[in-house]
Amino acid sequence: MDITDEDDPFEEQRENAENPMKRLFLEYGSENKFAFVTGIVASIFARVLNLLPPIILGVAIDALFAEGEGVAYAVALAGQIPLLGAGTAAQFVPAGTTDQFWFSVGIIGAAFGFGAAFHWARNWGWNSFAQNIQHSVRTDTYDKMQRLNMNFFADKQTGEMMSILSNDVNRLERFLNDGMNSGFRLGVMVAAIAAVLFSINWQLAFVSLVPVPLIALFTYKFIQIIQPKYADVRSTVGKVNSRLENNLGGIQVIKTSNTESYESDRVEDVSNEYFGANWGAIITRIKFFPSLQILSGLGFALTFIVGGLWVFNGEAPWVFTGDLSRGEFVTFILLTQRFIWPMAQFGSIINMYQRAYASSARIFGLMDEPSRITEDPDAEELMVDDGEVVYDDVTFGYDEEETIVDDISFEVEGGDTLALVGPTGAGKSTVLKLLLRMYDVNEGAIRIDGTDLRDVSLPSLRQSIGYVSQDTFMFYGTVAENIAYGAFDADHDEIVEAAKAAEAHDFIENLPEGYDTEVGERGVKLSGGQRQRISIARAVLKDPDILVLDEATSDVDTETEMLIQRSLDDLTADRTTFAIAHRLSTIKDADQIVVLEGGQIVERGTHDDLLGEDGLYAHLWGVQAGEIDELPEEFIERATRRTARTDATDD
Repeated sequence: MDITDEDDPFEEQRENAENPMKRLFLEYGSENKFAFVTGIVASIFARVLNLLPPIILGVAIDALFAEGEGVAYAVALAGQIPLLGAGTAAQFVPAGTTDQFWFSVGIIGAAFGFGAAFHWARNWGWNSFAQNIQHSVRTDTYDKMQRLNMNFFADKQTGEMMSILSNDVNRLERFLNDGMNSGFRLGVMVAAIAAVLFSINWQLAFVSLVPVPLIALFTYKFIQIIQPKYADVRSTVGKVNSRLENNLGGIQVIKTSNTESYESDRVEDVSNEYFGANWGAIITRIKFFPSLQILSGLGFALTFIVGGLWVFNGEAPWVFTGDLSRGEFVTFILLTQRFIWPMAQFGSIINMYQRAYASSARIFGLMDEPSRITEDPDAEELMVDDGEVVYDDVTFGYDEEETIVDDISFEVEGGDTLALVGPTGAGKSTVLKLLLRMYDVNEGAIRIDGTDLRDVSLPSLRQSIGYVSQDTFMFYGTVAENIAYGAFDADHDEIVEAAKAAEAHDFIENLPEGYDTEVGERGVKLSGGQRQRISIARAVLKDPDILVLDEATSDVDTETEMLIQRSLDDLTADRTTFAIAHRLSTIKDADQIVVLEGGQIVERGTHDDLLGEDGLYAHLWGVQAGEIDELPEEFIERATRRTARTDATDD
């Protein structure tokens, strides 16, 4: 897929994810109930304690302007702490002026002290809740991703998948921590402040809450506009990551091809696409937040005007009734300010939620991606006795439109070697990938010792098969770690013996730190031939029942190939072996040679038999022997057509 496609490569998965945020809390939140409850309870107490200082200040002001300060203070304070109730609070309020002062200091000090403790508990709860879910979601997503069949990876780019595992999962953590923390704090603050304001003066409280329905309507419109914009942003982030990952992986080709300017333009194109999508979301967001602050400020301004006239005139203005003291007005102003700020923050929380929603939809869409390969949970372990392998009328295509291999049938006796040869694009590698169940056959069956591969567990199947690919891959780590990959309990002596069998020991010993030498990312510090020999050593150490060699010596020189071939002869002596080789000299001693062309078997037999038939195999042998001038014109024309078809497929 071209990286500049406008469609989100995960659009289908994202759209199929139902109620992703609800699913997130049900599946992962339930595993972290303690941290969640701790965050909620601590948030409630921390917010309520933060309201005590302005309440006490208002009461103290009224007491100073009233006759009989001590009694007035006691009565006022008892009436303004709704959590205790008037009767309970009155029992603890002293009557003396000095005692009142120190009592106020004590309450404020206790409020700040306990508030700090609850703030710590709140932050611990929300952070623990978010971090644990982030860890679980990332590992579960990766586990699901790596179990998908190879068709999925053929359609997706590495950067796109990295975007889900990194950026999307991190956005979830940000919402679960900052967003949930702020959201619940907002809810507690609004509820608690509203309760206090209504307990002081219900008429003025209604004035303070005038902006709330306007804010709710404004936020609803914002959600409708911003949600598709964030989906576009998530899509373009994946494209940028894919382009950067692809270019960094191919930096040598870029340099040797002198295409730095071309690739810079391509990066600029996808970056511009991301810029456009992100800037569109930013423009919407920066219009929303100031508007929200204006609406929130409206409540403060109305409260200040109505309450100020009420206090200055000494009577209720307009349609209002009753009295409003100086202290109550001060408390209203202080709490309204605290009320306005969380309301203004509401837009930021909604913004984080929409980002998290888009990310969770992609994550769960990926988790729900159906695998073409289904494994029976009750499947038995594969037990290889003789190692007999049978392909029975096997047909396979990556999609319904094109068949890659058609009606493939052959039998390999246990301990024998079968070689697959043929021109490029004939389907040789695909035939062997079916043996590993990288894909499932569309028709027919593959059996090992009479057991259909679909009836055994995948781990036991792949543990029984050693696979050496022409595209050798090294993991970041040491040489020894790469040889022992998949056989992690092997000791150093076993690793060395495997390296010797693969003719790798000598060059490893000459590396700066021997077997402890870091190979670099993807083994960039090693040559192609060195990586190939380490890959063979990995298969030797695994000691499989069945061995698959897919161009296992394509990157080594002739002399090294001769040495490796000698070792492989020992390795394949007692086990069933499949080999693909363009160098026909390496497979001429195979027990059976199957020749493929166009996904079908066109010839089979031993080396001598096939040479005697003077068919495709004999002509391929002639090409490698340098007998091009002696080849029939028909063979050259067929080769030209095959090359053209292969090039068209690659394009």
